[in-house]
Amino acid sequence: MGCRQSKQKSKDSLAGAKKTGSIGNGGAAEAEFSVISAASKTCEKLGVSSKQIFGLRQSWKGIKRNMEDTGVEMFLRLFKSNSELKNMFHEFKDLTSEDDLRANEALENHATLVMTTLDDAITHIDNYDYVSEVLRKTGASHVRFEGFKSDNFLNIRDPFLEAVKITLGDRYTDNMESIYKVAITFILQTMVEGMEDALKNKAT
Repeated sequence: MGCRQSKQKSKDSLAGAKKTGSIGNGGAAEAEFSVISAASKTCEKLGVSSKQIFGLRQSWKGIKRNMEDTGVEMFLRLFKSNSELKNMFHEFKDLTSEDDLRANEALENHATLVMTTLDDAITHIDNYDYVSEVLRKTGASHVRFEGFKSDNFLNIRDPFLEAVKITLGDRYTDNMESIYKVAITFILQTMVEGMEDALKNKAT
């Protein structure tokens, strides 16, 4: 069984295939099988149910409407628990006031950039291969930042969960917390792996 919404994604894929003329001689069936297989792979790899994946994607819509605020809140909490990371950002490393940080345009822009990556991953989380590739490339791109370590990605986990909880309020149930934990752990760990692979390749 594929994750819920597989049928809808199949329809979307089939519609796209019709526009490009790629359907014919079994093309429709192949397209539908491909979409359902991708969704099933996510459920298997992450150890979650189709219902949980569907719930996550629905819940994330509340975050999408508040991307900037959620992102800034996430980074404020990250800097509280890992103050040394703020020193990597020249534009606001000397700011100490939370109000000044919230009002800082550079922080807002960076937070939005990070949230956009998370949005891409969660929005397409039922396509395991696509999301894994994107996240690994994102992780690898951080090799260029001097002093940045792959483990730094993992520090975002708790600040992210806390920020999501604030944004969603009562909608952040115990069940939603469990699936958000699975999702963010998968996302961050994949970026870690992407950066570590890039470092190995750079060293050879």
